[in-house]
Amino acid sequence: MQKLCRDENLPRENTVFVSGIGCSSRFPHYMNAYGFHGLHGRALPVAEGIKMARPDLHVFVNTGDGDCCSIGAGHWLHAVRYNMNMTVMLHDNRIYGLTKNQASPTSPQGLVTSTTPRGATLQPLTAVAATLGMSNVSFVAPAADWVPGILYDILHLAFLHRGLSFVSILQRCPHYLPGHFDEYIKNPERTLLLTHPKGLQLDEASARRFKSREEHDPADLSRAQALATMTDKLALGILYRNESVPCYDDMRRREQHLPIEDKIAALEREF
Repeated sequence: MQKLCRDENLPRENTVFVSGIGCSSRFPHYMNAYGFHGLHGRALPVAEGIKMARPDLHVFVNTGDGDCCSIGAGHWLHAVRYNMNMTVMLHDNRIYGLTKNQASPTSPQGLVTSTTPRGATLQPLTAVAATLGMSNVSFVAPAADWVPGILYDILHLAFLHRGLSFVSILQRCPHYLPGHFDEYIKNPERTLLLTHPKGLQLDEASARRFKSREEHDPADLSRAQALATMTDKLALGILYRNESVPCYDDMRRREQHLPIEDKIAALEREF
């Protein structure tokens, strides 16, 4: 993210990072820009308020699998629906780490934690699949922290997208879930990179390492949903992008620029 801010030459006085509560929510403290460390699950409404008050700012949201998918799930749903122009990073380590090893909505079935001593009962929630099913979704991409080059490319495309960009980042927790993602880290064949002229375009090093690739059109929602729920491989890349979805920022700006006479006339018509 520091590299992205440098490459896009983002003025730090016009850039803000908003977070909730959790390991992921320490993120604003590592950025030399404005930050707002909010309440548990409330990063998205705080970010929306900032964007409405200051539409000129570059707004980034950092949230975790518990912060977003549990207590903040209602805000997650409506933030996608509003499609405000911001970049949302879900740091998914599949565990509550900050509060010491409780099961989260994305924890795998059978995982033993302090709140599931006999193993997690429910099937885990898949954040990208859930987001793809929400109204007005415009950008969804899965990424992983152990593939930093691909992660950077995804974040860069997310930032350039006008609307809400939802990037789900698989994040290792070396303390409570050591080795949890080793099946993908040690065997690159288990990772499926999604490439496309309108999506990721691999450099030589990534192309040599990751032989399993698919040219996936980000406009194909049905294929995106299938890729999001497959279990034999881990898909990384741009699952879905739809630039035609109305951005709330633009709709609100049009309303704000109505002359007073037009606003009064509209009210009179309603009355």
